[in-house]
Amino acid sequence: MKRIRSYWPWIVSIGFLLVFPLFVPSQFFINNVTEILIGALFGVSLNLLVGYTGLLSLGHNAFLGIGSYAMGVLLREANFGIPATLLSLFLLSGLFALFMGYLSTRLTKFYFAFLTLALSQIIYIIIVRWVPVTGGHQGLIGGIPKPPIQLLAWSVDIGSRLHFYYFTVVLVCASFVLLKAVVDSPFGWVLRCIRENTLRAQFIGINTRRYTVAVFVISGMFGALAGGLTALNINGCYPDHAEWIRGADPIFMILIGGMNNFFGPLLGAGVMVFLSTFLTTYTRYSPFFLGVILVLLVTVVRMGIIDFLVLKKGIWRKAVNQWKTRGDSAT
Repeated sequence: MKRIRSYWPWIVSIGFLLVFPLFVPSQFFINNVTEILIGALFGVSLNLLVGYTGLLSLGHNAFLGIGSYAMGVLLREANFGIPATLLSLFLLSGLFALFMGYLSTRLTKFYFAFLTLALSQIIYIIIVRWVPVTGGHQGLIGGIPKPPIQLLAWSVDIGSRLHFYYFTVVLVCASFVLLKAVVDSPFGWVLRCIRENTLRAQFIGINTRRYTVAVFVISGMFGALAGGLTALNINGCYPDHAEWIRGADPIFMILIGGMNNFFGPLLGAGVMVFLSTFLTTYTRYSPFFLGVILVLLVTVVRMGIIDFLVLKKGIWRKAVNQWKTRGDSAT
């Protein structure tokens, strides 16, 4: 029964995403939900390192750039189909993540973080300098084709905004299911063990570096998928996708939503899209409000929103149980 209850949030969330365009057909809101889903995937992929393994990567933007340009170049220049492009995207990002993770995991703490930042700049320089392929500073202007997806006898066109929304929902939800299975598996619990005490994990026979490289590869591949969806969503690829400052976006999502809950980055992505989209309509100071939220979370709450709510729920439940226990003993 408890196992069935654990699926209800997934069923309700997926059902909401499927019927949302039917009740709110506005292109504006559909675009915003699409951005939230892509941003959430980017944040959740990084949280495998930050929240579950205890590794702060400042170079996750590299995978956003790899995924973005892999999607754009292969669709526009190589005339690949969507399935072949996605497969190639995972392969390219996985190889670079293996290289980046192998070098970075030789170090720890701040040294690890800054080495990932330095390695991510290699991708940025390649994008800027490889002008015949990437377009240099201008990026891949002129649009990215979205060929129909062939599914047996059916052909699915993702060219329209609504169809692309459902395409994003399917890919992001499938990614969430896979990543949730990873963190709930024995592999995920080993990652938690490494996060809590790396030295003790080594003493009990865990090859910590092998696990950290493996999770780095998984994180990079799904971060690249977010980059590919970003390129299709904005119909272009630009060097700022791989710029170092973009590496702060998923970190902000994790800090706002909470790193100890799988769906924390999803809430963080929603808050960031709201601030950047809705508040800019009424004020030019949306970055100020984002800064205020981060300062409050870091200095006052000292945890993400979902982490705070889960903690308060546990405290409230404990108080109720104590009250019931005292009432039973009194009678």
